[in-house]
Amino acid sequence: MLTFVLNMELDKKKIIIGSRGSDLALWQANFVKNQLKEICQTEAEIEIIHTKGDKILDVSFDKIEGKGFFTKELEDALLNQTIDLAIHSMKDLPTTSPAGLCLGGVSYREDPRDCLLISQMGWDDTKPLKLKPNAVVGTSSVRRKAQMMDLRNDISTSDLRGNVPTRIRKLREGNYDAIILAKAGLLRLNLDLSDLHIVDLHPAEFVPAPAQGVLAYQCRESDIDLRKKLVLIHQKEVADCTNVERAILKAMDGGCQVPLGIYCYKDVNGNFHIHAAWSPGIDQALIRVRQSQSTTFGLAELVLSELKKS
Repeated sequence: MLTFVLNMELDKKKIIIGSRGSDLALWQANFVKNQLKEICQTEAEIEIIHTKGDKILDVSFDKIEGKGFFTKELEDALLNQTIDLAIHSMKDLPTTSPAGLCLGGVSYREDPRDCLLISQMGWDDTKPLKLKPNAVVGTSSVRRKAQMMDLRNDISTSDLRGNVPTRIRKLREGNYDAIILAKAGLLRLNLDLSDLHIVDLHPAEFVPAPAQGVLAYQCRESDIDLRKKLVLIHQKEVADCTNVERAILKAMDGGCQVPLGIYCYKDVNGNFHIHAAWSPGIDQALIRVRQSQSTTFGLAELVLSELKKS
């Protein structure tokens, strides 16, 4: 009887992590689960939750109504206490949390770059980005479409949805000459891409989504015990940069529907540098802004003023 009671107490302390069901989402959830165990001495288990963005696969992001279509169901589960902690790709997380929820911490930043995966038929070593003339590039991101058209106006883009392995499979089946994916996801999944050409896109030239490569830890404001644990695995220096990126995103009323790239980083001397690329529409000229400062104070406002007057 005593053993049973002790086991019940342990179960009560176990954190329930909410995650989407893709291979990448589960990698992310398991990463945090291991961090909680190793650093916080806290056990956790993972609950898979399917989101609107996982279910609607036949339209591009800009045509799905509302925001947070990869996060809302996870947030609902937090609010109704089905789960204790939601793990998001931070680039998918809206800049404002619902009442009662908060951002408890962020992870390290994996390689923030986008990259081109190019088929053998789409490869041309003599052309910019190594893409053959008039190539068809798969992506459903308006940000990626706008920047790709800015760099190579001869190419065309075609919508591409699904998890990372599904997108790569569609490339291999010949539906596209190339596709654009986040480098972070490829590194985390450690996939065999030996049959494809990989072109990493410099973040100053092809500007990533705000907070790309970072995981966000969302929890209930009232869960003080968990918030204290999350402080132990929170990466403050990463947050210094993502806070600037997301402040600009919020001011631009951004989300997956807005062609906006923002990347902020801190150099070895402690200076902050930021690159932004925005277009009023994928068929309109791209506006680029670059700024540097010794602190992040006022940096977001400086970039916003440049974007708005361009």
